[in-house]
Amino acid sequence: MIEEGKAAPLFTLTDGKGAKVALKDLRGKNVIVYFYPKDDTPGCTKEACGFRDLHKSIEKTGTVVLGISPDGAESHTKFTTKYKLPFTLLSDPDKKVMEKYGAWGEKMMYGKKTTGVIRSTVWIGPDGKVVKHWRRVPKAADHPAKVLEVLTAGS
Repeated sequence: MIEEGKAAPLFTLTDGKGAKVALKDLRGKNVIVYFYPKDDTPGCTKEACGFRDLHKSIEKTGTVVLGISPDGAESHTKFTTKYKLPFTLLSDPDKKVMEKYGAWGEKMMYGKKTTGVIRSTVWIGPDGKVVKHWRRVPKAADHPAKVLEVLTAGS
């Protein structure tokens, strides 16, 4: 489970072009890892476009943004192209990284318990430790601005 102040679990996942992206290679930078259920769905699109619209401001804090969902490379490529997303989307089809980060499990959806992706975000500091963990993101559209606010205050 993710704990603030503890080392973030390492991972290597594939991006939309088939390239491997390893968390360890981003040491020395702030990293925002946001977990989302599905490409090109209403809430996920609002969240991704929010990170897109704030990307220059987020970059100014020395931060890299990574989005992770179970979707495959082709889906990520279409989503990135359609919305001109300037950050990397990674595929976690077997949900192993999501499980390590507490982003896969039981949740309420339309009043029913279901198992799936829990919309959440982790800020990993330059030292590889978790700075902040948003365990459940209630409003996808508002979340990127909240992340930027915390990054700006903390940098």
